[in-house]
Amino acid sequence: MTYVLFDIGGTKTRVAVSSNLEEIDAIESFKTPAKFEDGIKKIIDTIKKLSKEAPKAMAGGVRGVLSEDKDGIDNDAVLSKWIGKSITGELKKFADVPIFLENDSAIAGVGEAVFGAGKGMEIVAYHTVSTGVGGAKIEDGEIDHASSGFEPGHQILDIDRTVLGDDIVPSLENLVSGTALAERFGVPAYEIPQSDVVWDELAEYLAQGLRNTVMYWSPDVIVLGGSMITGDPAIDVDNVRKYTVKVLEGFVECPFITKAKLGDEAGLYGAMALLKKRHEERSDD
Repeated sequence: MTYVLFDIGGTKTRVAVSSNLEEIDAIESFKTPAKFEDGIKKIIDTIKKLSKEAPKAMAGGVRGVLSEDKDGIDNDAVLSKWIGKSITGELKKFADVPIFLENDSAIAGVGEAVFGAGKGMEIVAYHTVSTGVGGAKIEDGEIDHASSGFEPGHQILDIDRTVLGDDIVPSLENLVSGTALAERFGVPAYEIPQSDVVWDELAEYLAQGLRNTVMYWSPDVIVLGGSMITGDPAIDVDNVRKYTVKVLEGFVECPFITKAKLGDEAGLYGAMALLKKRHEERSDD
């Protein structure tokens, strides 16, 4: 029995298979095609390569704002040629089985909550800081209900525009993402040495965003992932904890803040957790 897991990011797409929804048996990754049709074909070809038998079900994540029926994306700055196309519909032409699609950051959060750094915690706030900033609230191993998804990177922090100036939206994403840092410095984030004071400044900015996370979501743990957190150089999680405690000012206790454990495979583990949950629900019916 084969279950298919996938994670469609702006840079890379990962496809995996699992025979028991407890472990991942094999993973293949490739550069995400700009064109939707090329991307779907590559995903299907990779599924065929990884397994000779037809899948029982599929689940995965994709970057961007999901459509209301969760069959594709309605908005994204990177996968612009995927907008308005039915990811689940095209995959069903290959295999007419149950297919579940979620936002890539949210499903990575499920992976960390069930298999990774948030394992054993009831309410997990997951934030990924990479080319952009995403995240989700995970409760009891599932993505919390939301009318239009979660976009923590788009919260406004620099209200008086003292940091970014008048021409840039003063969002958390534009303050701490790798893309924003590269635009400010003119070089990729990984070329800025860890000794540069900017990494400490980023920890302070991120702490301001996490203050809102604590106030709005009241999590048991905050898990931080993405290349700006797990890479080298990176935003130091110990400094993020220190500054988050400071900005909370004792109003509420700061939850445990930790680094993600699953790396680039978090979305695949989240997809596996989602399929396992749905399989158990069907078995109970």
